[in-house]
Amino acid sequence: MNRMLINRTILWCAAGILALAGTAYSQNARVFRGEVSDSQCALNVHSLTKSHQEMLKSKSMGGTSNTCTVYCIEHLGGYLVLSAGNDVYRLDRSDLVHGFEGQRVRITGTLDAKLKLIHVQKVDLEEGKP
Repeated sequence: MNRMLINRTILWCAAGILALAGTAYSQNARVFRGEVSDSQCALNVHSLTKSHQEMLKSKSMGGTSNTCTVYCIEHLGGYLVLSAGNDVYRLDRSDLVHGFEGQRVRITGTLDAKLKLIHVQKVDLEEGKP
């Protein structure tokens, strides 16, 4: 009986710690806005304007921002990033971001400023944006 009480106490303490950690994590969350892009275009690897525009004009990487992003990731070793003006952020959850390639989004998450990495919690299309 005493052992059962100890186990239950440990379980409740563990649950409390996890709840506090989750609350602290979500309190630091903020919204980032920008375009889901590939690292090749966003980081100026083959685009002088840090955008898809040059590649779209050449038609070599597809005809839309979406097809350009997907092509660069699949064929040129790029990875998904959030391009927000002059800032480019790596994204840690490509599984949540996949499907939004080339689109303007709102990403809810926390920023690791040293790594310029967003720990993605949620992704939504930017309202009024294609």
